[in-house]
Amino acid sequence: MKMFASERRDNIIQFLQKQKRATVKELASQIGVSEATLRTDLNRMETDGLLTRTHGGAVLNTEEENDTSFSVREKKNKQEKIQIAKKAYEMIEEKQCILLDASSTALELARYIKSKPMRLTVVTSGLQSALELNNNPDITVILIGGMLTKGSSSIEGTLGLSILDYLTIDMMFTSSNGFSIESGLTDFNLYEVQLKKEIVKKAKKVVALIDSSKIEKNSSAVFATLDQIDKLITDKPIDHNLSEKILINDIKIVVSS
Repeated sequence: MKMFASERRDNIIQFLQKQKRATVKELASQIGVSEATLRTDLNRMETDGLLTRTHGGAVLNTEEENDTSFSVREKKNKQEKIQIAKKAYEMIEEKQCILLDASSTALELARYIKSKPMRLTVVTSGLQSALELNNNPDITVILIGGMLTKGSSSIEGTLGLSILDYLTIDMMFTSSNGFSIESGLTDFNLYEVQLKKEIVKKAKKVVALIDSSKIEKNSSAVFATLDQIDKLITDKPIDHNLSEKILINDIKIVVSS
């Protein structure tokens, strides 16, 4: 069966995450495509900033690998994330059931919500968000079950998704490693992506919390296409041409600053 380019790309990233570097020959053999096709994929992935081409092969970008560390991501653009979280809070209404993913921006939203006297049900795949909210007596916290991501505080995989069959998610607040017109919302951890893809399908509305450093960037795997996103909250005004394209796709843009 023919493999799509996105599937090949996911497989390349997975292989490089394990091996750190690989030759074109190794990758072509592993994925089951010609070396010519593989070279085209690698060149495109280098353009997207996912890897660096070496003589006869490729290595993952160190910065991209470091970005997967939650402690690193949490500190990056922290003030922008706090601004975005405050703006996101304005969209939440009493007695709603909202969902927070395991992103560092959603964690800032959880920290902001925890001191507010509002009755809510919060479903989350982030352990830290759950712990932040658990001390507020007005908030019912539901943690999605699954495997704990190594070196992080997020849940991955779809083992615990069945709990969502008993809930109505009014709004999902999610962040990503990248947002682009071509791909929508993309992330690096393929296992977290698998979970987020399923959650997106179950939410009535999807609100993307994206600081300006992630706009027009791509990561390795798509979890929400443009037609699945309802609102985009960011910290700075978006370039006019890009914002026009976003608005054409019926996505409302909200600037937090």
